[in-house]
Amino acid sequence: MNWLTQLFAAGRTPGNRVLPFVIVLLGVTTLASMANLMLPESSPLHVSTYTITLLGKYLSYAMLALAVDVIWGYCGILSLGHGAFFALGGYGMGMYLMRQIGDRGVYGNPDLPDFMVFLNWDSLPWYWMGMDQFWFAMLMVLAVPGLLAFVFGWLAFRSRVTGVYLSIMTQALTYALMLAFFRNEMGFGGNNGLTDFKEILGFDLQSDTTRVALFVTTALVLCAVYVISHLILKSRMGKVIVAIRDGEARARFLGYRTDRYKVWLFVFSALIAAMAGALYVPQVGIINPGEFSPLNSIEVVVWVAVGGRGTLYGAVIGALLVNYAKTRFTAIMPEGWLFALGALFVLVTLYLPKGLVGLRGQLAARRNNKAGKAVKQEVHS
Repeated sequence: MNWLTQLFAAGRTPGNRVLPFVIVLLGVTTLASMANLMLPESSPLHVSTYTITLLGKYLSYAMLALAVDVIWGYCGILSLGHGAFFALGGYGMGMYLMRQIGDRGVYGNPDLPDFMVFLNWDSLPWYWMGMDQFWFAMLMVLAVPGLLAFVFGWLAFRSRVTGVYLSIMTQALTYALMLAFFRNEMGFGGNNGLTDFKEILGFDLQSDTTRVALFVTTALVLCAVYVISHLILKSRMGKVIVAIRDGEARARFLGYRTDRYKVWLFVFSALIAAMAGALYVPQVGIINPGEFSPLNSIEVVVWVAVGGRGTLYGAVIGALLVNYAKTRFTAIMPEGWLFALGALFVLVTLYLPKGLVGLRGQLAARRNNKAGKAVKQEVHS
């Protein structure tokens, strides 16, 4: 139990946000869940099932932002393709949920999903085999994005592709997958994707209890991922990763195989994004090729920049705030959201280079500079 003792000791050190983050997240999750299940709808403190589902979606996005912060904030790799890993994880979960429909679909076929019956498919494709088993589906949720991230990272980082070129490659990967999944021949529902889910592990997806359970599960997984990411990035490996970010040539000169560190961190980040996608799908009720859109990956980068990269908790805060603003703004002016998001990113880049979590330190530094200038003026006078 030494690791647990170290974690609690680290959580009490100044500037550390592990324990406060976990306590606040679990506390809010518990209160919201109890307010939904235990309080009547007439109560002013009642939290609707719609709100619970919305919060669950926000937490899935927060996990995705955390994945991007791990690779961008700590290793300096700006990935514009993490939406691909998120969507692949979502499709893995969607395939399992589609197999659970059975003969309750529109066409009543117990073996084939409705879209395959509509397209006159005779049998289930080989890559759908086993997806009716939850354990196998979850294994694929992690294995497929993880393998893709490993192959891509191994090829890119061994070739020493960095900077904007790597960002363009990740964006191209996402765009290629989007075009592929739009094709009906791929066997993933084409433009419509996968939807009309009925149950998960035998529980009705439309019931309040299941919705709350998914919300709580998402919060628990987010906490676990946050703690694991913190332990990795505060370890010796994490120090090497930060050294690679600040001076890869120097780290390589000291004998570190920087490409290996980058590949494994990229895979770890992709696995987080895949888990986020798998938790997102049953709560939202649909997964389609639009999730592969490069715009979605760029939007995740904005979340991290707004919250503050290189802090973990800043990425979570940025994802929650920006998505809440998106929900409110699109209800008022749907066409103007992209302009507002672009303006937000420009303002943060110019005036908040460390994001919202760095605002306090930025103001303190400005006050110290003014105080220092005043002291110098008094000395000279």
